[in-house]
Amino acid sequence: MEEMLKSVEGFFSLTWEEKMKYASDDVMNPVRYGTSLNTSKLHVLHWRDYLRHFGHPIESSFHLWPSNPSNYREVAKKYLEDVWKLAMKISSAIAEGLGLEKDYIEKSLGEGCQIVASNYYPPCPEPHLTLGLSAHSDHGGLTILMQNDVDGLQVRYNDTWIPVHHVPGTLVVNIGDYLEILSNGRYKSVEHRAVVNEEKTRISIAVGHGPDLNSIIAPACALVDEKDEPPLYKPIVYRDYMRCQQSCAVRGKEPLGIVKTNASSTSSLEISYPSESASSKISSPQ
Repeated sequence: MEEMLKSVEGFFSLTWEEKMKYASDDVMNPVRYGTSLNTSKLHVLHWRDYLRHFGHPIESSFHLWPSNPSNYREVAKKYLEDVWKLAMKISSAIAEGLGLEKDYIEKSLGEGCQIVASNYYPPCPEPHLTLGLSAHSDHGGLTILMQNDVDGLQVRYNDTWIPVHHVPGTLVVNIGDYLEILSNGRYKSVEHRAVVNEEKTRISIAVGHGPDLNSIIAPACALVDEKDEPPLYKPIVYRDYMRCQQSCAVRGKEPLGIVKTNASSTSSLEISYPSESASSKISSPQ
């Protein structure tokens, strides 16, 4: 964990020209660097730099990961392999809790899709005017988050933003949209955001775990009954959902509305697909 934080910090310390080698406007690019500090595009009120790339299955994208710092690839490979194993252990417990076979969620992932998003939030001279990252839920199943010793993560609970204080040596686990869909709403994805401060740099490393990009995601058949437990979510190809969620300017959990059915009690949001596309650690607030 310490080596991963150091390696990510090393990447963000590189020159702007070196980091821009990985810049892309394509939200589905296997490696993507971006900055909100000097952009006029979506979410201009964000105050962060980020590096995203695919993880598991690692052999598919390892050669594309940043080669600078020199140890980044090997450190990230080891970290992502271990985090994948942890995510599968947690998933088996969730499956049991839903009354499914222990390996149901892991099997539902197919080959799986792991994405690491490393975020760099420098000190902000006017933190009350911006956010590090606006409110959203994650598109995957489980997100496992590591951060340095600077607070900034907040989760929405009963319409109140609750700070999640950093505890050394721990990981934060968030439920994402895929698990809300698969569980037919029994689990709810966590709406969260990042705030900034004017004194210290915050670094977070979020690793999301979802199904194969070409998988069709839908509620588990064992959790659906047309009479008593109708499906609350429509089937959708995971790649399409991810692209739409990542491209949408509407934040919060509104993008989840594109797959909600009439049986859902929450109104849905209509979003057009792009033309080219076919905390469990958080204690109660008291």
